[in-house]
Amino acid sequence: MLRRFSKTLQRSKRLVEIKESRFREKPKSHKRAKDEALKRITNREKRQYLERIGKLVEDKKKRGGMHSGR
Repeated sequence: MLRRFSKTLQRSKRLVEIKESRFREKPKSHKRAKDEALKRITNREKRQYLERIGKLVEDKKKRGGMHSGR
């Protein structure tokens, strides 16, 4: 009974639709995308300014990444 149900489900493509909708991200609104871009630009400028005046010394080891805990 279960095998017949799962075969029917696979043939109906319903399972594929469910998986696609499960991980789908809604598109960002235009305003939110602009705000995030502005925030990135502002943070980049602040970082560059602090590096230029010598207040921020970037340590290569402290930079986040996949293996930053090692």
